[in-house]
Amino acid sequence: MCGIFCSVSAAGHIVPSARHRDLLQRRGPDSSKELKQQSGNVYLTCFSTVLALRGDHTVIQPVQHSEYPDSFLCWNGEAWKYDSTPILGNDSEIVFASVSRLFANCAVSSSPSSIMQNALSHITGPYAFAYFDSKSDTLFFGRDPLGRRSLMYRVDENGSFILSTISDSTEKGWEEVEADGIYSLNLGSFHESMQQKESSKPTCIPYLHSPNTVVSSASTSDTSASPLITSSPSVFKIEDLLRRSLDLRISNIPSHSQAVSSQIPASLAVLFSGGLDCTLLARLSHDTLDPSQPIDLLNVAFENPRVHRRPANADSDEPWSPFELCPDRITGRTSFAELQTTCPSRTWRFVAINVPYQEFLTHRTEVISLIHPHNTEMDLSIASALYFASRGQGVVLSESQEATSYTSEARVLLSGLGADELFGGYTRHDTAFRRHGFTGLLEELNLDVERLGKRNLGRDDRVLSNWARETRFPFLDEDLVSWAVNAPVWERCGFGEDHTTLDSETGTLEPAKKVLRCLAWKLGMKNVAAEKKRAIQFGARTAKMEVGKSKGTHTIA
Repeated sequence: MCGIFCSVSAAGHIVPSARHRDLLQRRGPDSSKELKQQSGNVYLTCFSTVLALRGDHTVIQPVQHSEYPDSFLCWNGEAWKYDSTPILGNDSEIVFASVSRLFANCAVSSSPSSIMQNALSHITGPYAFAYFDSKSDTLFFGRDPLGRRSLMYRVDENGSFILSTISDSTEKGWEEVEADGIYSLNLGSFHESMQQKESSKPTCIPYLHSPNTVVSSASTSDTSASPLITSSPSVFKIEDLLRRSLDLRISNIPSHSQAVSSQIPASLAVLFSGGLDCTLLARLSHDTLDPSQPIDLLNVAFENPRVHRRPANADSDEPWSPFELCPDRITGRTSFAELQTTCPSRTWRFVAINVPYQEFLTHRTEVISLIHPHNTEMDLSIASALYFASRGQGVVLSESQEATSYTSEARVLLSGLGADELFGGYTRHDTAFRRHGFTGLLEELNLDVERLGKRNLGRDDRVLSNWARETRFPFLDEDLVSWAVNAPVWERCGFGEDHTTLDSETGTLEPAKKVLRCLAWKLGMKNVAAEKKRAIQFGARTAKMEVGKSKGTHTIA
């Protein structure tokens, strides 16, 4: 993972402000480098930071090589595969060499944008990037089709173009780069536009393919659905896809222990509410990760003054904790216990992250800055939970039940994001089915999947990466997404099942995300399989922290 800053200007080299540089270095503390180049009267400036998570050494960015003079790559991502072959070493080096080789060997008549389009079509994994091809004098940039990494841009008052993974929120005009294709800015055309006192707009060429493209609309008559049970083919299929996804994402995490704790450091942590999606990821990670490695379960709970008040008639001698009353803390501890029972050989470390109201207020301005240009109360509620969870500072209980302060050293976090969109986990999916049957449900699911790249993954990336940790999304693996969006809807969820033919055990499970519920049941986690969906802002109690009539859609006051 890395922090990217890149500017194109006719007025001279533009570098990040001290505040902006600090934000970039928080994302990537392992290395940083500034690069300045000039093409005619156009100044190209780049500053990049690195969080080293791939290969056996830190690759400094921007990536360069003498074989391709003046070309460079800033790569904020993880290329898990190239041409369907897993990448075992450092991916940024391989991506740079592969892309640069295509440009070097292309015919003179070839379109630079088409070359870049072809190069990225071979890559599997999340990314945001900036690549400068000196041969065509063109800066390319973009986000993967699912928008899993942040990339933003602004045009200043002088017409200079500035690109970054995170914004200095004191500057106006920042917008997120759309995850709809590959953007390019030719430096020669930029100079001509500046001479004519016109703004130079990047051009966009769409991706050749996207994993969330619905190829087969798998509609159905209401009578064709077979009830989902633990032995259903789709349950085995999703298990296989999730295991493959996790194998790519957690098998070779390098150790970066700073020895800040006497406990064995964890290389992997799970953003853990105790819900179905995250607990399923934790359970399957147990089968992939080395048995000696502990897994941290990061569970966040907030003191919400609007909700948490000690009862007036409560015994003052009785222990009372607003954090232990949070829904996600309750489900978190229950699912933690089930993981311990199901996988007793693993060291599961439940990290209780308690956020007092005053601490939330202390960090509120920082969270608002990180999510910029997102600016609603709901953005703040969700981001606050992610911000403190990813910080990883909390309390763990020893075997003697003694509470000890603990900070996770894990640099890789797992998130269950994407499961609700793919497998019908939202209330609106149930509503769509009740109103319009399978056709309405399928339309709602397809709409959710199609706008994955336009949702809030960029916002979440900026918040989660602030603590020098990288979040990985196993449910958003390209192969898994492609299978899910093209599978019959009844292979994903259990709406419309014939209750007279339901399995006596799994028949009681909710229809939302039923294929995942059946998998959890199959893996021995029956309580988790029955867990209800709860939005993070309600589970962690970050929604409506202030007393008043504010709504999630309201702009932050």
